[in-house]
Amino acid sequence: MKLFRKKSVEELFKKSGDVQLKQTLGAFDLVLLGIGAIIGTGIFILPGTVAASHSGPAIVFSFIIAAIVCAFAGMCYSEFSSSVPVTGSAYTYGYIVFGELVAWIVGWALVLEYGLAVASVSTGWSSYLSALLEGFNITIPKAISGPFNPAEGTYINAPAIAIVLAIAFLLTRGIQGSAKLNKIMVFIKVGVILLFIVVGVFFVKPVNWQPFMPFGISGVMSGAALVFFAYLGFDAVSSAAEEVKNPQRNLPIGIIGSLVICTILYVVVSLVLTGIAPYTQLNVSDPVSFAMQIIHQDWIAGIISLGAVSGMMTVILVMLYGGTRLLYALGRDGLLPKSMCELNNKYKTPVKNTWTFAILTALCAGFIPLSRLAELVNMGTLIAFTIVSIGVIFLRKNKNIPSEGFKVPFFPALPILSFLLCIFLITQLSVFTWIACGVWFIFGLIIYFTYGRKHSLMNKE
Repeated sequence: MKLFRKKSVEELFKKSGDVQLKQTLGAFDLVLLGIGAIIGTGIFILPGTVAASHSGPAIVFSFIIAAIVCAFAGMCYSEFSSSVPVTGSAYTYGYIVFGELVAWIVGWALVLEYGLAVASVSTGWSSYLSALLEGFNITIPKAISGPFNPAEGTYINAPAIAIVLAIAFLLTRGIQGSAKLNKIMVFIKVGVILLFIVVGVFFVKPVNWQPFMPFGISGVMSGAALVFFAYLGFDAVSSAAEEVKNPQRNLPIGIIGSLVICTILYVVVSLVLTGIAPYTQLNVSDPVSFAMQIIHQDWIAGIISLGAVSGMMTVILVMLYGGTRLLYALGRDGLLPKSMCELNNKYKTPVKNTWTFAILTALCAGFIPLSRLAELVNMGTLIAFTIVSIGVIFLRKNKNIPSEGFKVPFFPALPILSFLLCIFLITQLSVFTWIACGVWFIFGLIIYFTYGRKHSLMNKE
């Protein structure tokens, strides 16, 4: 059937040879790219709010459980990305294993994930920037510093739009330059987090850890479902597959390495945070800064705000990058217009698709309150995770794929477990999310059946 026509791996390598991105990234670049994507709003907000309302000090278990689920999916991603080092992430993997229609649905889900992740994080970045500037007695007018809501006197979130467009400009100049900025920002935010840990550990009162599990096991599990989303972003590392030197070795290191480092940081920050202040007091928008103010370390609270601003910039950078490379893959396959995969002669980057994606995302960031839409990010990610997890089983059966590279351990039990855990987390999402995603996917199917199916390169083969 035409709808489920699959790509052969030989064709994929041949096609990627025709339109080639430069291979400039090493294992260290990828680990930092992963940390850049993962550590942002998660570490600066979630440890407090989730501890206060769901897990208590046992939020450390929530982070570990969520990390294990992500690690399972991460291993499946690692096998795919090292076996088939072609840009497009889960979309490309779905094309090889399940065929064109499933690949399009996964690709469309990832467009949603990356786009709304950029929009929501840039909105958060805007509010942290406002708080940071107020420390220097600089105030951004309320009318231009929040999403459209005339009742509250806000009309456009200008800082959110500005940061998305600024980072898009940087990405059009090449991934190597973007990776350098990402490195600097990652070192700043990890430095800020380590400063919080080193100072905060001297103010920890073990009595604040009692009771350690106030909401019981169910609280820990619901907390895990929430903090799972603090790990989103590691899949963007696999989007860089075509720009990686020695992908069989470096991609698994980048994916698993960034997950391990981020888990350690999340757990230690959560322990120190709930040790400084009773968990019941941490339901605030900036719990890490708030904890420093409680122990009268205001100067550190200011530095943490600076770290949050730089930390969120790296998330915007990596998610925007992942989205542009996905559109590039969709354009190269003919499912979207060819302009999506045209490379600039000077910079060898997909400039047109970068600006298209950035402008649409910036408009969302500027005008739409994303408090409810943030959940849509999770749906897009989990759909991709389920496809990649179960897809590894079919990948192993394909004898045309190179046998070297990373292999998922405990096969096939681990990929099946990863698949079931992701399905479970999808069932935890709200009815609103299911309805909104349904509308998004109907729109996507209309595009596929009116444009993509007719223009697909698979028609020529």
